[in-house]
Amino acid sequence: MSKTNKIKAKAQEVKGAAKERVGEAAVDESLQAKGRAEKTKGNLKQAGEKVKDAFKK
Repeated sequence: MSKTNKIKAKAQEVKGAAKERVGEAAVDESLQAKGRAEKTKGNLKQAGEKVKDAFKK
């Protein structure tokens, strides 16, 4: 897994978590949903890169 992809995926996950928390604080369900979606995308990208790494070895 390239370090750049790792960093981007983690940043996306953190950004999504932050959006989700802001949505909770503001009682904004739309923002919460967007945050959860972005966090999930980041998690999936990380998992995909880990699978790639596993097959490289």
